[in-house]
Amino acid sequence: MSDDDHHFESKADAGASKTFPQQAGTIRKNGYIVIKGRPCKVVEVSTSKTGKHGHAKCHFVGIDIFTGKKLEDIVPSSHNCDVPHVNRTDYQLIDISEDGFVSLLTDSGDTKDDLRLPTDENLLKQIKDGFGEGKDLVVSVMSAMGEEQICALKDIGPK
Repeated sequence: MSDDDHHFESKADAGASKTFPQQAGTIRKNGYIVIKGRPCKVVEVSTSKTGKHGHAKCHFVGIDIFTGKKLEDIVPSSHNCDVPHVNRTDYQLIDISEDGFVSLLTDSGDTKDDLRLPTDENLLKQIKDGFGEGKDLVVSVMSAMGEEQICALKDIGPK
């Protein structure tokens, strides 16, 4: 085995860039946190002081930003928590395919065809109705930890 035949063709992703560490005691309400491997928006934080030699603990209640499920976690306030990088991007809606995927126009003029319609019934109805009426619609896409989902809709008037 010589020094020049190292071939690393790993398709695995360490996931390091998807989150960043932040001390639990500094995370506030309306911030983001990873609970049980899911990106969540913090809806409630409470800090409890513990006994003589214990650490203060932070109790987080978060809502999964993609599924809407409520998740809870308790972490010592001096420890680090993972915080997801959450991005929100607006795209113009071009088309809705038969199989539930949407075609979106990016700022650079390319199309993005890998997103499904949202699972939220209300938002889904608004998008389908608006598109059916021929309105120009702009959707907000939230992305975090390698997942993307349409989370909001703006009507910018008729075509």
